[in-house]
Amino acid sequence: MSGMTEVSSLTGRLLVATPALADPNFDRAVVLLLDHDEEGSLGVVLNRPTPVDVGDILSGWADLAGEPGVVFQGGPVSLDSALGVAVIPGGSLGERAPLGWRRVHGAIGLVDLEAPPELLASAVGSLRIFAGYAGWGPGQLEDELVEGAWYVVESEPGDVSSPSPERLWREVLRRQRNELAMVATYPDDPSLN
Repeated sequence: MSGMTEVSSLTGRLLVATPALADPNFDRAVVLLLDHDEEGSLGVVLNRPTPVDVGDILSGWADLAGEPGVVFQGGPVSLDSALGVAVIPGGSLGERAPLGWRRVHGAIGLVDLEAPPELLASAVGSLRIFAGYAGWGPGQLEDELVEGAWYVVESEPGDVSSPSPERLWREVLRRQRNELAMVATYPDDPSLN
């Protein structure tokens, strides 16, 4: 047994950038953690739409992608690779996951974009395509949490497919039942206070 402390998994939770987070890549970012363990963390930024239509890069998946039907910038790592995140509604744990979809947390899962879209078409409630992802090495995210860079909150399936991603940061904070709801009113430019 190594001296590694047990990392309680935050997989499936949201990281919401605090106003203190200085990295411009993550200014007001809402990150869905797809993987979190002692080897590090991986997630996608849910509120960075790009001007690129899904149909321009993955034509077969365009019909399944929710509004806005664009590719989202999932983070600064591997911008040339695409990740698909889909919500499969009503998927109780007893049911087998559809082919081409791997559960991450609850109804949220990763899509195999190499699979034929028809396999998933009937099951998918919403699909979002991300270019790139956010990654943290071992212990790196924990350090950022200690520094107060992120709020950790529960995700809801609708976060993945929010039709107005530019409002997601405030919406996620506003639904919290504690002092975080107050942060949602934080001005875009603190000097205007």
